[in-house]
Amino acid sequence: MSSPSAAYPPYQPHRNSQSFDANTPPAPPPKPSSQEQARFDGVTYAQQIQDPGEQWLPKILEDKSKQDLADVLANPDLLASLAHSSSTAHPSIASSQEPLQAALKENIALASHLNELEARLTHLRSSTQAQLLSTHALERQWRQKQSDMDRALAPFSPSSLYQRLSQGVQEQEMVCRALEESFLEGDGGTATEREVVEWVRRYREAKKIYYSRRERKERWDEGRVGGWR
Repeated sequence: MSSPSAAYPPYQPHRNSQSFDANTPPAPPPKPSSQEQARFDGVTYAQQIQDPGEQWLPKILEDKSKQDLADVLANPDLLASLAHSSSTAHPSIASSQEPLQAALKENIALASHLNELEARLTHLRSSTQAQLLSTHALERQWRQKQSDMDRALAPFSPSSLYQRLSQGVQEQEMVCRALEESFLEGDGGTATEREVVEWVRRYREAKKIYYSRRERKERWDEGRVGGWR
């Protein structure tokens, strides 16, 4: 039985010549942001300045007596002031606080920007509210105007015109009947030629109006009036 190395040739790693060139330098890393750069610089500077340890004392306390040092140790506020004051603190403390100061400045800038956006948003909200109220007022005015327009155009609507036409036909038919009855009843005497001619003229005019209105109503009932149905 042959060994695996004899049966299978060793794997030769290779790279695609089109995607790799030994003479081409690698791409540079992405640039860090301002906040990351400040933190990195602060950490690097803090690493360069080593912590002096527990035996370090500010120069202002080096010539103090043990009693004075005991008084300082008994006062936490005084200790904090000596540890963080720019004139007495060790440089490593200031360097370690630089990233925090950068973050605080960035937070202050963001807070100022948010305040500006809040003021702008408040102004836009007030303006939008005023425009909305004005729009509602215009809508109420338009409804009132529309109601007035509907009332003014109501007599000229198709239903109103048809009703007036029907009443006109009935009224004119009653006028014609009244003329016929007045001619037939009379006062018992003989009518003159002039009276007859006058009655015929009036009757013909009344009948002409009656037939005209009736014809219009019949056309309307048959749907031959354009624009109304």
